[in-house]
Amino acid sequence: MHHAYNGMAATDLQGVVWRKSGRSNSQGACVEFAKLPSGGVAVRNSRFPDGPALIYTSAEVEAMLLGAKDGEFDHLVAD
Repeated sequence: MHHAYNGMAATDLQGVVWRKSGRSNSQGACVEFAKLPSGGVAVRNSRFPDGPALIYTSAEVEAMLLGAKDGEFDHLVAD
């Protein structure tokens, strides 16, 4: 696999396993995550699996997940 970078085609991330939440809906409104060999995490839009991937460090993903668990982003989806 080539060096992973933001905006690269998700299809170029060969050998990774993409996963999405079991809470994803049937309309395809979900994102998928893949652990990279470098330790980073790739994120892609499930509706466009060949499209660009965003690449984050494991520390960045950990901070986002902890913030989500603490409710820091609830205002983004609350009515």
